[in-house]
Amino acid sequence: MRYILSLLVLLLIFSCKDEKAREAREPISKSETVETTKATDDDSGLSAISTKDFREFKVLDSKNLTKAEIWAEINPQMEDFTESDYNRLKPYILERDIPTLQKNIAIGDLNYEKLVKFYLYRIRKFDRENPLSLNSVISINPEVIQQAKIADKTNFIQDPHPIFGMPILLKDNINAKGMATTAGAVALKDNVTDDAFIVKQLKSKGALILGKANLSEWAYFFCGECPSGYSAIGGQTLNPYGRRTIDTGGSSSGSGVAASANFAAATIGSETAGSILSPASQNSVVGLKPTIGLVSRSGIVPISSTLDTAGPITRTVTDNAIVLDAIYGEDKSDSKSIYALWEPGFYTKDLKIAIVRGKRFGAPKRLLEDSLYTKALDVLRQQGAEIVEIDEEQLGLPNFINLLNLDMKKDLPAYVDAHANKNIPIRTISDVIEFNLKDSIKIMPYGQSLFKGIVADKGNSEYLVRIKDTLSRNGKQYFNLPMQKHNLDGFLSINNYHAAFAAVAEYPAITVPMGYTDKGVPKGLTFIAKRLQEKQLLEWAYVYEQASKARVAPKKYN
Repeated sequence: MRYILSLLVLLLIFSCKDEKAREAREPISKSETVETTKATDDDSGLSAISTKDFREFKVLDSKNLTKAEIWAEINPQMEDFTESDYNRLKPYILERDIPTLQKNIAIGDLNYEKLVKFYLYRIRKFDRENPLSLNSVISINPEVIQQAKIADKTNFIQDPHPIFGMPILLKDNINAKGMATTAGAVALKDNVTDDAFIVKQLKSKGALILGKANLSEWAYFFCGECPSGYSAIGGQTLNPYGRRTIDTGGSSSGSGVAASANFAAATIGSETAGSILSPASQNSVVGLKPTIGLVSRSGIVPISSTLDTAGPITRTVTDNAIVLDAIYGEDKSDSKSIYALWEPGFYTKDLKIAIVRGKRFGAPKRLLEDSLYTKALDVLRQQGAEIVEIDEEQLGLPNFINLLNLDMKKDLPAYVDAHANKNIPIRTISDVIEFNLKDSIKIMPYGQSLFKGIVADKGNSEYLVRIKDTLSRNGKQYFNLPMQKHNLDGFLSINNYHAAFAAVAEYPAITVPMGYTDKGVPKGLTFIAKRLQEKQLLEWAYVYEQASKARVAPKKYN
């Protein structure tokens, strides 16, 4: 399912106010806060506008980027790495988690340089301009091989963080030195910047930034009618389980696809409402959306300073915990940043001995029609968890899209002023719209209707505060009321079905592969908990992952 189209459905369902009422900006009324939530996933309202015929893609390969351009600086550094090297290293790298990679390096079967070159070779082999192309990577760090060589020569006084030397792909709305941060947009193609705070966190622990992953342009808050995974810079990202038959999810499409296809040790995505959970679920990997403020947002091209967060996308829960442990931390330049007291290793400690015995999880009754979901519930029961069937609270999310409009209208200029390259040709949403008109076929083949909606939204700061208050209250009540009533530890969902409620509540969520439909479409079991309960989420997800063993790697990419 596509994140922004889900939001459009929410707008239609929860915010059906006439234009005069919107212009007048009347106070938010009680009636706007108690409407049904029945069509927030794949019910008829959503499927009517979000299910596309994949033959209708207007663009597959990028019209603004070629494979040759991506590899121009790297190819000369890869001349000593052959197909024979690639095949020999497969057993040590493919589908291996980070602890196993580190073990293989420690015993001499691998080193960091070979690991980096393996992933680079694999990306070059599969990702673009071939019958199996996925278009999941936008750029490669030209210095990553040299950085890997330095990592191999490092002598340690004490054990490094497990992220040390691991090649990481970043969603291309995250600033990283030496590469442009484009958000998939031609207007930002020369946006070469300093590192975002979370990239500094990764580098401080020795992680290697491999490159940038494609995304739904402007984090899927741009064109409205475009398929998820499309950007003007990166082209159309495709799902390795079904290149033109299965949705990639959005907006962290490239991050989800690249993690699933073994193009990096781990990837980083970002989420406003579903943009990590959706592509992780659709590509059969693990995606964590943290409590807002646990992970810095500084230096990340925004949608909403109210709801945005970055988070890890990985093949295993263990890797997810390792990456989260590497990126969290207080950023005083981020207004929502949280000062976390726990020591390094907090999220990985005792993960392997986690249990769910006696934990009580709420399962919405309407989801019990999904056979993969009911099978997942049985797995948890077998591990000693108690499953409580619940009726969902009849609460809506009024004016959700107005929140995004009004936040992005102010947050994009703030990003440009503080974190963007000073030579880029845009500052405001209106600037982007005007820039795109110069070559609409190459730059915006699906239009830019959502950006036009941002400009048209006349809400003021007082109206924005009221929206935030209502959404925050409704989101928290949506989870808190059944949790209190049934003494629940957590809430169980599918994919990103409840992502918008978790977003406005600012609650964390993690999705774990739970199997495949009869048509081969991956689905994820999603755990949602209260604020700062990421450790509990990781433990529950780990127990389920180890008991279910549901992930199967995409077959054509082995």
